[in-house]
Formats: sequence, structure tokens, C-alpha cells
Amino acid sequence: MLDFLDLADLSLWDLLAVTPKVALAVVVSTVAMYLAMVLLVRLVGPRLLAGMSGFDLAALIAFGAIIGRTALGLLPTLGSGLIALATLVVLQSALGLVRGNRLGFAVVDHHPVLLMAGERLLPDNMARAHVMPTEVQSRLRMAGVRNAEEVAAVILETNGSVSVLKRGELLEPQLLSGVVGASEVPAELMAEPS
Repeated sequence: MLDFLDLADLSLWDLLAVTPKVALAVVVSTVAMYLAMVLLVRLVGPRLLAGMSGFDLAALIAFGAIIGRTALGLLPTLGSGLIALATLVVLQSALGLVRGNRLGFAVVDHHPVLLMAGERLLPDNMARAHVMPTEVQSRLRMAGVRNAEEVAAVILETNGSVSVLKRGELLEPQLLSGVVGASEVPAELMAEPS
């Protein structure tokens, strides 16, 4: 491992430049770490990204540090950092294209999940989405809900946010299209399909 004395012996060019072999290693490492993170998010679900606590934020910072250090290798240079950054941008763009079709969306993203139907929490859906009842209660408070009778539905969205739909107007069926567990919403809260 290099220490500060070794760095002092390197020229400015050595600290900024990157060889083709190192550039390839940076690209391969960055792709591998990116795909590993996408897989982890896919396995854990959008809950990983939703309403982060202090612990979640600390974990996210640690993930970023690990990914960055692994992608850049032992001695990060400006050149290898720029290559890693460009590789991440290309990967993010490619993922956006993949998500644009139905099969790609199904592989990469989660469907929204119904967490609460009317006044009733749905424990199986909450377990599937890795959401605790206290988190749903917090979202209800943030939405200004004073009691469970005001709730039509609570949905964990694909991006990790939580939507709270209040009673009042009837819910259009197409609004719940693709939501896992949508059939659990009480019929008296749903409008007739148009």
C-alpha cells in the first residue's frame, strides 16, 4: 500500500494521468459496483431509498465511499475519477433506456405496493416492502391524517416515496393500475370503471 512518502516521489503527471490498462480496470470496477448496487436495491426494494433515517443516510454514504474507492482502485487519479464518473453517467443513461420498456421495468423496478387499504394495514404487503407500521403512521401524520377513517389507501411508490390517498372523492381504478394489492381497497372507495 502506498503511503504519503510514496506520493511525494510521484510527478504531477503520475497523480493526474491514467494508463489504458488502469482506465479499463476503472470501467470494469465501476460497472461491477454499479450493477451490484442495482441488484441490492432490487432485492431490498424501494424501501432502501425511502425516507432515510440517520442510520440509512450513514449507510448510503458508506456505500458511496466503498463504490467510489473500489471503482477508482488503489491510487485514484483525476483521470481515473473522470473515467469512473463518465462510466456511472453512461450506466445511468443505459438503465433509463432499459426502464423505458415493459420487460426492463419489470427487471429493474418494483411495482407500487398497497400498504393500507381503507383503515386496515396490510401486514403481508408491508413485510414484502420492508416497511414498519410506525413508518406508515409517520407518513399518515405528515399527510395531515388525524385518524384511520380518513384513509382510502397508502401506497409505497416505485421510487420509495409513500402516497397517502384520503377519503372523499372516489378513487379511479386506473389510478391503482399496477399497484400490488390494489384489489384490497374497499369497493365503496372506488369509482366505477370508465
